[in-house]
Amino acid sequence: MVAWTVQRVALYEIKVEIPAALAGAADEVLLELARENWSVLEDVIVKRAWVLGIGADEPAMRHEWSQLAPQLAAAGVPPVAEPEGRALQDADWRDSYKAHFHAWQFGRLHWVPVWERDTFSLPAGDAVLWLDPGLAFGTGNHETTRLCVERLVTLAEERGSGGRVLDAGCGSGILALSAALLGFRDVAGFDHDPEAVRISHENAAANRLDGRVRFFIADLVTGLAEETGRVDVVLANIQADVLMRHARELVGAMAPGGTLILSGILANENTQVRTTFEALTPGWAINARVMSEWSDVVLTRARSGNL
Repeated sequence: MVAWTVQRVALYEIKVEIPAALAGAADEVLLELARENWSVLEDVIVKRAWVLGIGADEPAMRHEWSQLAPQLAAAGVPPVAEPEGRALQDADWRDSYKAHFHAWQFGRLHWVPVWERDTFSLPAGDAVLWLDPGLAFGTGNHETTRLCVERLVTLAEERGSGGRVLDAGCGSGILALSAALLGFRDVAGFDHDPEAVRISHENAAANRLDGRVRFFIADLVTGLAEETGRVDVVLANIQADVLMRHARELVGAMAPGGTLILSGILANENTQVRTTFEALTPGWAINARVMSEWSDVVLTRARSGNL
């Protein structure tokens, strides 16, 4: 999914306690509103929960909370205490996300926090991608990323790792770097956020993959502009409204026989996304999968005939 843009030198956190029993309802509100810089924290031992937001500065976050609070209340999730705010240095943010990023695997690939490098034991014949997501989205612990990488691993197993791969909205670089580990030789990734591209380069270097993947700064329009009909695998882990708004650009990038993997789609948005893309891809194979509240849509262009 596209990285959330923040300022590294002046982060601000707002934390608001809510009824523990309503944590799930609060999470649904944040998902529906695509509030990626807001999350729900739960302490199941003491049965407490909070809505937590992190952004560029205090005025911006206070304003965001003033908009979010009535939407939570309308969903039956009232705060039980006044908002608590604090300045958050970059080091504080890095320590906080470490608690939520855990090693996982699919097939022969493992995605592991870089701070576990000295303790992680890699099974023989497997490959590992060491990750430090920093301020970018993309550890693989989120369902939207898992949907993409599982499709990518399966595609490589079934069809081989030839052809060009493009990661549109690269975040931490996890998808593009996973493609390189799977043996794809022509891999690129782009993001509109310079911070995401910087972290992607860092993760490439940490995995000795620098030079194997080309990362660059671009939005969807400019990033796809020169790719018409040339890409064999496009990975786009971006929220549904953005995918639909740029459907023509995404479809237009696909080479004959190419596969377009779309994620970042809430399960209840899947039909709308499929309908939008089906209208532009007559004759293409299409399928979808659901994981928790999230889903993907995968389209494969015929090797000849209609675009």
